[in-house]
Amino acid sequence: MRSGRLRYDLQTFRGDLTGAVTATVVSLPFALAFGVASGLGAAAGLYGSIAVGLFAALFGGTRTVISGPAPSVTVAMAVIVAAHSTSLSEAFTVVIMGGLLQVLLGLSGLGRFVAYTPYVVISGVLSGIGLTILLVQIAPLLGSSAVPGGAIPTLQALPDIIGNVEPHALLVGAAALTITVFWPAGFARWLPAPLAALVAGSLLGVLWLTEAPTIGPIPAVLPQLQLEAPSLSFVISALQPALILALLGSIDSLLAGMVADSLTGSRHNPNRELFGQGIGNVVAGLIGGLPGAGASVSTVTNIRAGGSTRMSGALRAMLVLAMVLGLGHLVAPIPHAVLAAILIRVGWGLIDWNLLGRARHLRRDYLIVILTTLTLTVFVDLITGGAVGLIAAGMVHARQLERFELQSVISVPLLDRDFFAGRAGMAHADPSSARVGL
Repeated sequence: MRSGRLRYDLQTFRGDLTGAVTATVVSLPFALAFGVASGLGAAAGLYGSIAVGLFAALFGGTRTVISGPAPSVTVAMAVIVAAHSTSLSEAFTVVIMGGLLQVLLGLSGLGRFVAYTPYVVISGVLSGIGLTILLVQIAPLLGSSAVPGGAIPTLQALPDIIGNVEPHALLVGAAALTITVFWPAGFARWLPAPLAALVAGSLLGVLWLTEAPTIGPIPAVLPQLQLEAPSLSFVISALQPALILALLGSIDSLLAGMVADSLTGSRHNPNRELFGQGIGNVVAGLIGGLPGAGASVSTVTNIRAGGSTRMSGALRAMLVLAMVLGLGHLVAPIPHAVLAAILIRVGWGLIDWNLLGRARHLRRDYLIVILTTLTLTVFVDLITGGAVGLIAAGMVHARQLERFELQSVISVPLLDRDFFAGRAGMAHADPSSARVGL
């Protein structure tokens, strides 16, 4: 073996396998929940977990990262699905375009610059995503179908949702939410809170609270290719949502890479990471899967359980595939309210409570950017919120540069006698007391 290369042996494989199994246990509830939340269904979440997880592991720039559906990408995808509800092939075309943009970011060497996205924009977008998840998941938590269109339609439908509460769904969801919030940290190492909530909630739904709406069966077959040539006009109109998907996925993935670096002492390649994530998202779009990104929680779980090479991520994807083909029927009785409870906990964690709690201490222009981005993300859509946030942050930065340049200007006096030659008294004037300067 060449020096610097990791020697792969049976012990390394055991660590990768243990990491893969543990990461599968952690990531499976999220894949199901994000698939349902996107409007594409639980199967799409599993297909995306397989595609993005496998190809990001094989071609990405971080050896131990675990990739799959992510909350920010899921909310963006929900907007895209709502906009193209009559033609899901168009929605998946946007996914493919987003993946291709990530590939281009990686190949062009611009991957490292994605990490320089202003924090105020990231905070505003993620907080808006978290609040959107909280609002949108109220309906399934109470036993109703999720209201398409985001936060505003959900708020408008809230009286009807409350008036038609399904008691069994509410009890199941409340039990699952209680578990996700109060699960002892000592148990989380062996049984993660989301999985505990998933198992307990499903058992309640099967054995006792049987009226709670459930996911239903998932086809135990390989996903089919979603191929349809888009028109040029559609490609042009889809560039903006595709770019938002690419940026959100890239930021999440690079953050996961930095988390992995902090635990392993290694250094990931950001450009290669975006290339691998892009390939995974292209494949996800081709097979009807939910796009994704690097997942920090699953990555930490993988590393702590012994995963140390790309094989851990690839094995995790293959384990999810095996579950789809052989154990898909076990997903059918999972209540929607359980997945809603898991997502509500995720949404709460996405909100930047630390920054919002210090809002009165922030500079006014930064606070305006955060609140504008957050508000537009929740009440318009994620794409508009992200785009306006980036523009606003750019304007704030330009204003700061202007102030800096003005404060740095030094007045340089020019000799009056050079401008007022021949006037009386100019020959004896103090050269440093000029009336003309720069």
